[in-house]
Amino acid sequence: MPQMAPINWLMLLIYFSMIFMIFNVMNFYCFNYNIKSFSFKKQIKKLNWKW
Repeated sequence: MPQMAPINWLMLLIYFSMIFMIFNVMNFYCFNYNIKSFSFKKQIKKLNWKW
């Protein structure tokens, strides 16, 4: 209906905004990153000099 009351439009805006924010917060905080553990050990290559 095009003649909906303005308070009804305001409630719809608040309702969909809250759903949108809850959806985004759940996606942000429920996403688990796979943390790769890197070992930063330097590999020492011995150079055998053959003169």
